[in-house]
Amino acid sequence: MAYVPGVALLAALAVGCSAGSGGGASDADSKPGNPAVTTAPPGKYRTLPAPCRAVPDSTLKDLLPGIAQLSRQQQEKTLRGAATITYDTDRKVGCRWKSTAPDSSRNLTIDFERVVSYDPAVSDEDRARALYVKKENAAELPGTGGGSPEKGKGATASAGGEEKETPKPGDDQGSADPSASSSAASSPSASASATASGDPGPSGSGEEDLRPRVLDGLGDAAFLDDLLTRAGSTAQHRTVSVVFRTSNVLVTVRYGEQPTLVTKVPDSRELQEKARSLARKLAEVISG
Repeated sequence: MAYVPGVALLAALAVGCSAGSGGGASDADSKPGNPAVTTAPPGKYRTLPAPCRAVPDSTLKDLLPGIAQLSRQQQEKTLRGAATITYDTDRKVGCRWKSTAPDSSRNLTIDFERVVSYDPAVSDEDRARALYVKKENAAELPGTGGGSPEKGKGATASAGGEEKETPKPGDDQGSADPSASSSAASSPSASASATASGDPGPSGSGEEDLRPRVLDGLGDAAFLDDLLTRAGSTAQHRTVSVVFRTSNVLVTVRYGEQPTLVTKVPDSRELQEKARSLARKLAEVISG
C-alpha cells in the first residue's frame, strides 16, 4: 500500500517539471520591467544623388548667365562645379557653382543631407523632421512666432568685426532724406515700382508677398529665406535660400547675386522663382 503513493508522487513531479520547462522563457519575457523593444523603421532613402550632376547644364546656364560669355573650356569647368568637402559622403554631400558677368556675379550651392537616427526608438524620418524644424526656427520667418517679424528687413551683416545694417527692402537706397522716404512710401506708383524692382511686397499690399515664408507643395515641408546684405561701400548681395525635407533627406538651395553697380539692388522675385524651380527639380531627383 505504501508503494503506490510513491509512484503517484514521482509521476506528479515529472508532470510539474515538464510544464515548467515549457513556459519558462515566455514567463520571463512577460515580467514587468522587461518590455519588448520596438526598433523604429529606417529612413526611406539609403543613398544620396551625386550633387554636381544633380543640376542639368541647361538649368545651370539659366541660373548663371555669365557662363555664356566664357570660352568652351571655361564653360565646361564652371558647369562641373566644385564638390563640397565632407567627412561622410554617405550622409552629406554638396556642390557649388559661380559665374561672373559684366553686370553681376552669381553663385549657387546645393546641399543634401541624409539623416540617420542612432536611437532605436526614434526613426530616421522623425530625426530629420526635428532637424528641419530647427532650421526653420533659426530662419525666424515672419509670422511664424519663431523670431523677429522683420526678418529680411532689418537684419545685420558683419564685415571685419563691424556690424552693418542690412538695407530694408523697399527703401530708397540712394536717399537719406526722411521726407523723401515718406513721400515714396505714400505714393502708390512708388510702391509698385519698389515691388517690381524685386523688393518683398508688404503684407496686405495686394502685391506678391516675397518675404521669407513657409512654402507649400515642396517635399514634406519647406521654407524660403531672403537676405539682402551690404558690407561697407561694396555692392549689395542678395541670397535666397530654399530648405525642404523629403522623408529623411534635407535639401538646401542657396542662390545669390551681387551686381557690379553699388546702387543696384538684386531682383528678389527673379532669384526666388529660380531657386524654387531648382528645388522642385531636386525633389524629383531624390524621389527618382
